[in-house]
Amino acid sequence: MQRSNNDIWVGLFVLIGGAALLFLALQSANLLSLNFQKTYNVVARFDNIGGLKPQTAVKSAGVVVGRVESITFNDKTFQADVTLALQNRYSFPKDSSLKILTSGLLGEQYIGIEAGYDEKRMQAGDTITATQSAVVLENLISQFLYSKAAEGSTSTPGTPNKK
Repeated sequence: MQRSNNDIWVGLFVLIGGAALLFLALQSANLLSLNFQKTYNVVARFDNIGGLKPQTAVKSAGVVVGRVESITFNDKTFQADVTLALQNRYSFPKDSSLKILTSGLLGEQYIGIEAGYDEKRMQAGDTITATQSAVVLENLISQFLYSKAAEGSTSTPGTPNKK
C-alpha cells in the first residue's frame, strides 16, 4: 500500500511539472496570454506588416498596453487591417500614431503607440490610419546595394570616382 501511495505522489508531481513546462513554453512563445483585463478593439491600417503575428504585444513607452487580436487583408484599400485589443485602463488620444517596431536588430516585432495631443480619446471600433509600416531588412539591403551600383555606374571609364 505504501508503494502505490508513493507512485501516485510521484505521478502527480511529474504531471504538475509537465504542465508548468508547457505553460512556460506557450507563454514565452507568445501563444498564450493570461490577461483578465477588459479590453476595447481598434483597427489600424498598415501598408506592410512585415512579420507581425496575432498575440503580438502593443506597447506605449515600453509598457504592454494590449495585444494584436487579428490581422486581415482589406481588398478595398489594399492594406492590412490589424485589430488591436487595448486594455480599458489605458486611454489614448484619437490622433495617436502607431509604428511596427523591432526588439533589437533581428528581434520580435511589436506595435508601438505614440500618444497624440487630441482631447478626444480612442473608442471601441475606431480606425487608425496614422501608421508607419514595418522596416523590412531585405528592402533596406537591396536599396543600399542598388544605390551603390548606381553610384558606380555614373562615373565614366578612365576617370576616378570623386567622393
